[in-house]
Amino acid sequence: MAVLPGSQNCNKRVMLRHWLDDISCKLSWFKRSPLLLLLLTSTATIAKPSQSTDIDDDSGRKVYDFYCYQCHGYSGDARTLASTYLQPQPRNFTATDPESLSHEQMVNAVTHGRPGTAMVSFASVASAEEIDAVVGYIRYTFMQNSKPDLIYHTRENGWANHDRYAAAFPFASGEIPLDTPWQDLSQEQRVGKQLFMQSCISCHDRAVVTDEGKIWELRALSYPRKHYSHRMDMDSISSASPYRIHEQQPEDINLTQAQQRGAVLFQQNCAFCHGADATGKNWIGSFLEPRARDLTADTIVEQTTERLEHIVRHGLEGTSMPAWRHVLDDDQISDVVSYLKRNQTSQTQIHQ
Repeated sequence: MAVLPGSQNCNKRVMLRHWLDDISCKLSWFKRSPLLLLLLTSTATIAKPSQSTDIDDDSGRKVYDFYCYQCHGYSGDARTLASTYLQPQPRNFTATDPESLSHEQMVNAVTHGRPGTAMVSFASVASAEEIDAVVGYIRYTFMQNSKPDLIYHTRENGWANHDRYAAAFPFASGEIPLDTPWQDLSQEQRVGKQLFMQSCISCHDRAVVTDEGKIWELRALSYPRKHYSHRMDMDSISSASPYRIHEQQPEDINLTQAQQRGAVLFQQNCAFCHGADATGKNWIGSFLEPRARDLTADTIVEQTTERLEHIVRHGLEGTSMPAWRHVLDDDQISDVVSYLKRNQTSQTQIHQ
């Protein structure tokens, strides 16, 4: 039996085409053998690629769902988290005209990859048959047909009234960055962000953020070791954590008596979440969602005494800030607020 050239890299139909092209160069020899020419021509007609190869094949779907969806999406529209990091972005198959991109071109791209893009060769993990099947599945499902069952949030998939979650849509679509500070969101947006964080994020991941943060950051997740108390002495290993610096009470001087009392009350009650330095960048504060407020920020300190006392007394809805009116009396709450506004008081005295 003759070995078809290029059999290691091409699918069966492409191999046959190369074989026939090679044979066509020797037509003078075939003229001397009409019967063989007739047989080969008949075989070529049977094996010629056609639209029937683009089918909703289960084997192709399995390959796609395992290898392709991370970039191209389950619906083939490339609206994925991965695509936001890639340039050029992965192809949106639902917006691709099948006439402009042939089956053979797609097989070649999957087999060999595409230089200058994130599309790598899958020849080492998928067989020629699997590559052919996944290309047929993509063309039939995304490029030639509209498949409602691949649109996840439909009545058929159990989402009878998906619009009731509309408040979370801007965070899923990236219209509102997920790391937008809570205080910069409207009440409706806060509800939407909370809904997204509780439910949608399991599939939509973290969506879009303003600050990507550090690619790599050394940070202890179990701080301190064994058990946690924001007032305990740290051993040498735990004290190396970047959170440790925020567990050190600032050395204040010239505090009033009310501010001194407030400092003690703050360390006993507030430092657990806000840190000893009141920045909220301590271990516990960093894991809360929304995070503990930075009580040293101007946006906090410059608020009126009445407003701050009200928040301490009644708590802050939608956050982890509880009401302290059952723990601290009015005089103690006043002392805590006086301590928080100590720097503002000092600046006022300096200007006077």
